[in-house]
Amino acid sequence: MSDVVFRLARPGEGPAIVDFINRHFDMRLPLVNRREFYRYYYEGLCGPRFAVAEQDGAYLSAAGYIPANQSETPDVWVSVWVAAKGRNGVGLELMDALPGLLNARVVACNNIRANTCVLYQFLGWTAERLRHYYRLGTPAPGGWQLARPDGGAQPEPVAAGLALERVPDAAALRALGLPQSGHTPQKDLWYLERRYFGYPHFTYDVWAATETGHPLCYAVTRTVTAAETGCVPVVRLVDYIGPDEALPRIGGALDGILRGTGAEYMDCYNAGIAPQVWAAAGFRERLEGDGVVIPNYLTPPLHANTEYYYFTNQPEGFVLFKADGDQDRPNLPCE
Repeated sequence: MSDVVFRLARPGEGPAIVDFINRHFDMRLPLVNRREFYRYYYEGLCGPRFAVAEQDGAYLSAAGYIPANQSETPDVWVSVWVAAKGRNGVGLELMDALPGLLNARVVACNNIRANTCVLYQFLGWTAERLRHYYRLGTPAPGGWQLARPDGGAQPEPVAAGLALERVPDAAALRALGLPQSGHTPQKDLWYLERRYFGYPHFTYDVWAATETGHPLCYAVTRTVTAAETGCVPVVRLVDYIGPDEALPRIGGALDGILRGTGAEYMDCYNAGIAPQVWAAAGFRERLEGDGVVIPNYLTPPLHANTEYYYFTNQPEGFVLFKADGDQDRPNLPCE
């Protein structure tokens, strides 16, 4: 038996990899079995965006990845990761080999199973729970419909600060350019255009705060309408690109978006930006066991909290939001 080979997928190999995933994963994944998802996430110019572990012509493991930029040393999100039954060790070796195969600076994953954190920690990577922040709006006349806040507490006032202007399209985004940020993964204009103006299902609002004619930061929101929830709107803050210190300065503008939509709350899943910064922007942190319920599943609503976990091989400067990787997508069945 020959040695295990770790390599990137070749052109035309996608169907065989999807077949391997379907045979060895514990459910059929819409990510690889819905054509529009597969095309959006995994079709690349040089072949499908997968790495594989192979021995004697047979796959032992496969890992899909999503680039955050087009640099020669990209930052990437791991998406699907599957190992053949009984070969989980090889799957872990493939994950360990992935940074070298892609010449990647940062390898991270949004939404892993809690019980797999120990596997990534074994590699010396960071794997932990994703923090959840929220800002309340005004309850409906009949009271809170979705959220269960602590004692009905109202949000603290937040200073007006910087204005946010909506970026109407990809051309306007290109004209503005990128703000300065030390966060990783580094998201370039190719990624932002594709993720927020070219996504096949959801519609996002990209907001810019500018100073001296240059973008200071971007905030990305998605509004879930009252028609979709069956009761009240909710605003999801799904991404932020910019320095930490600019976030409190747009807290008043974010509150304006919340009020303008009539939403019951605005929430945000995030790693890497300190709770004190979120507090200065007007957001509270929902802690496990604190009695607060800020529902994540809204169509239809599930009146329960959802905990997410993540990993990164480079925690220094690492920042993660809900829309990163293959997350913030509609729950659609396989084709």
